[in-house]
Amino acid sequence: MWFIHTAYLDDVDNKDEKISNNVIRISNHKFSVDNRVVFHIDFDYFYAQCEEIRRPDLKTKPVVVCVYSDRGGDSGAVATANYLAREYGVKSGMPIKFAKKKLVDISESVFLPTDFEYYSEVSENAMNIIRNHADIFEYVGRDEAYLDVTNRTSHNFKNAAHLAQQLKNSLRSTIKLSSTIGISSNKLVSKIASGYKKPDGLTIIEPQEIESFLGPLPIRTIPGIGKKSEEKLSEMNLETISQLHNVDVFTLNGLFGRKIGSYIYNAARGIDEESVSPRHDPIQYSRIVTLKQDSKDFGYLANDLEKLCDDLYKTIVRDNILFRSVGIQFVQSDLSNRTKSRTLRNPTSSLDELKKTAIQLLRESIEDQKLPVRRLGVRVSDFSRISGQIDITRFF
Repeated sequence: MWFIHTAYLDDVDNKDEKISNNVIRISNHKFSVDNRVVFHIDFDYFYAQCEEIRRPDLKTKPVVVCVYSDRGGDSGAVATANYLAREYGVKSGMPIKFAKKKLVDISESVFLPTDFEYYSEVSENAMNIIRNHADIFEYVGRDEAYLDVTNRTSHNFKNAAHLAQQLKNSLRSTIKLSSTIGISSNKLVSKIASGYKKPDGLTIIEPQEIESFLGPLPIRTIPGIGKKSEEKLSEMNLETISQLHNVDVFTLNGLFGRKIGSYIYNAARGIDEESVSPRHDPIQYSRIVTLKQDSKDFGYLANDLEKLCDDLYKTIVRDNILFRSVGIQFVQSDLSNRTKSRTLRNPTSSLDELKKTAIQLLRESIEDQKLPVRRLGVRVSDFSRISGQIDITRFF
């Protein structure tokens, strides 16, 4: 039987150390030294919190950070919102005009455009602190990372709790950044644990308690299970992970295919053998823009595509990379996606080659384009270095 400590003070040797109010510990057994100790750290409502850091007066107000489109007015979507705004139903991805309706009676609510350069700066400073607390550091994105701390905690979860609290305190005192950390023996469960108690939370799940921790959680808690997968499982009267646990792997493979079915089967049992691994290279660089008007006119789209290539090329030059794959993306008027890509014969860093390939892909795609294009994007991938090493925080 497992239980929850809402405070961790009884297990702390140094009673003077500041402990977060949102610490949850799930355990009543001795930890096996054969297991890893893995952190997943997530910065709470990151973009909105960054705005609160540079403008402390915002902390008492609903704050909504928005990606505005080139169409002007309230066209665009919510990137993130602080918890005061979320209490009124504002969510990430919501159209800005809908978010304003949710807050129409709240005169002190604040809507701000994104400032990615500033957010990247805050993130980079935070990641530098996090690296110093890890045996192995894996960057995931501006607002999250994995840490393997097995060696420095001597395979001990009590030591891990101290280390996590020290990390949280360091981020708060140095950058004024609130974070939530999940701790377990693998990446999957640690990620689920970091979402268990937010904001400013710390959840520790020891290996023998994984099954009882996961059991009552909704199936959608498992990373990678989206709305369609959840609906398919719901049709089988499966709502919780404990119910999913009773489904055999052959049934899941039949529903989702072998790869995804096996993943869901293992995830329901808290099984994840993927190690924390340093990520030195970005997967891809991309740029995307909302067009001023929906269109499928080649000339109109090509003009914006060339501008996107020019902007993307600045990043290619800055990071001294060669790319071998070029792709374009359409978000159509019905919000569905189309993509088309091409692998080049040799790696290159040429702007002319980037534009030439992107325009060719556009020309080929537009021939059978039935719906107007709402958003247009370009990306490069399959990288190699010219010289030096790419900064691991350079993800776009």
